[in-house]
Amino acid sequence: MKRNQTVGRWGEQAAADYLSAKGYEIIARNVRTPYGEIDLIAQKDETVIFVEVKARTSKSLGPPEIAVTPRKQEHMLACAEHYAQQNEIDHWQIDVIAVEEVNRRTEVVHFENAI
Repeated sequence: MKRNQTVGRWGEQAAADYLSAKGYEIIARNVRTPYGEIDLIAQKDETVIFVEVKARTSKSLGPPEIAVTPRKQEHMLACAEHYAQQNEIDHWQIDVIAVEEVNRRTEVVHFENAI
């Protein structure tokens, strides 16, 4: 497995663990749509949350969330709209979770309703 894939899986697991600890139910992981992939789909109360996870193990490229470019945001919105329509979901939002390794600790920052 390539390093980026390993870091990505680590980040997705850290994000899923974080959400679960906050009372979210993880519904699905790595869901493919015609517009791209949704990293995590979670639910809390009546809202379905589509989660984009960005992970980094070094500060050299800046914080993980800066990788959510305007183009990436367009893809995330298209993915979420497609999935919501296909599954008749009325209440949903898109969150971004940034996962970073800092001093051998995993830090998670949750940007709710980011898009």
